[in-house]
Amino acid sequence: MSMSDEIAKLSELHQRGALTDEEFARAKRRVLDGPTAAAPVPGVSALNTFRRSRDDRWLGGVCGGIAQLSGVAAWFWRVLFVLLAVCAGTGVLLYLLLWIFVPQEPGLPGEPGPLRAG
Repeated sequence: MSMSDEIAKLSELHQRGALTDEEFARAKRRVLDGPTAAAPVPGVSALNTFRRSRDDRWLGGVCGGIAQLSGVAAWFWRVLFVLLAVCAGTGVLLYLLLWIFVPQEPGLPGEPGPLRAG
């Protein structure tokens, strides 16, 4: 539906009395301003910054990364993954998936990168 069609429908509703003057003005302003960006969801930006730790790691840095994200000590996350591993191996599966799909935090500019076969 085009903008002029939407304004025409709003005008028709206003003339029939279905919309008050204030409601008509707000709806018209909303149509003229176009779609607005949705408010960011608080947890999404935190998940987008989730990275595996380079410093606090025993295997892949997953628990260290979760500790940085959540503010809870890394040893707690390690114990939790071990307990989940005892429960039908879900901790091992979850840890491996996070190790594979969560990127590692970037290194410092002067730090050597990963070794590459030449």
